[in-house]
Parts: sequence; C-alpha cells; structure tokens
Amino acid sequence: ASRVVDLVNRIGLDRSPLACATVGMMQIHPNSRNVIPGEVFFTVDFRHPDDAVLADMDKALREGVEKIASDIGLKTELEQIFYYAPVPFDRTCVDAVRNAVEIGGYSAREIVSGAGHDACYLAQVTPTAMIFIPCVDGISHNEIEEVYKHWSDAGGQVLLHAVLAKADETVMTQSV
Repeated sequence: ASRVVDLVNRIGLDRSPLACATVGMMQIHPNSRNVIPGEVFFTVDFRHPDDAVLADMDKALREGVEKIASDIGLKTELEQIFYYAPVPFDRTCVDAVRNAVEIGGYSAREIVSGAGHDACYLAQVTPTAMIFIPCVDGISHNEIEEVYKHWSDAGGQVLLHAVLAKADETVMTQSV
C-alpha cells in the first residue's frame, strides 16, 4: 500500500502544476500495530482540468499497481467508483473575479479545484466561476476549519464587484 501511495504522489507530481493526486482514506485490516495487514482498502483521487491527462493518470495508476503487486506476489483490485469530468469555467466570469481582486487590492492566484462543488452543475446551464478564500492552516471542509473575518470580508467584496461587473456587462449588451 505504501508503494502505491508513493506511486500516486509521483503520478500527480509528474503532471504538475495542474494535477492533484491524493490518497485520502485508508482502511487497514486487521488494523493492529503488531500484525502484518492482510488487506488494505484505500481511495485515490486524481484531478486535472484536461480529461486526456486524467485518463493518462488512471492508466499510469493501473499499470503501476499491476507491476507493484506482481513484483511482490500480491493480489489487487482497482475499481473506479466515481468520475467527474473536468468543468471549465466561463472566462468572462473568471476575468470578472480577477478584476475584482485587483480593484480590492487583494493578493490572489488562479487555482484548479477539480472538486465537485455546486458550481460544476451550475456551469452546465449558466456562466460560472468560483472564489476561494484562505482557511487557517489550509484546512477546509473539516470540523476544525477556521477563517479570519478579514478573509471572509475580502471574499465578499470580490464577489460583489464581480457580480456588479457581470451585471453591467449584461445591461450594456442588452442596451446595444
């Protein structure tokens, strides 16, 4: 299992900076400190904005796991339990967010999330982008997540200015 975790990490690093490769959950049986495990179940999460790169990452995982297992005489079973196709966001919305960041004088960087946020579904029917704000120690989607008020305020200001810019753009288009 540790060899596969290392493989997952290398697969992601080899496709950086836009790739994300994570082993986020691991269940070891019998899960006793003095017993060599007989079975390990774990999840692998690959993310990338290019579907072809995701397919390549999957292929590299399958080939690597097969080699690791055959080299040491183990059985493996790989099953894809979920797949999210990459969802590109609307460039004009992304530009509106970028401009709003500049207006507010905030620091920012564009990131590729790859997570299954509601915005992925909204993007199917309307122009969409996302705004992320920092979390203390980078911990998000967790009970101990913490955000400073000034980060929330900045995120709200960016959202406000981006929405107003898009609204002005819509008014200008409709009045022409």
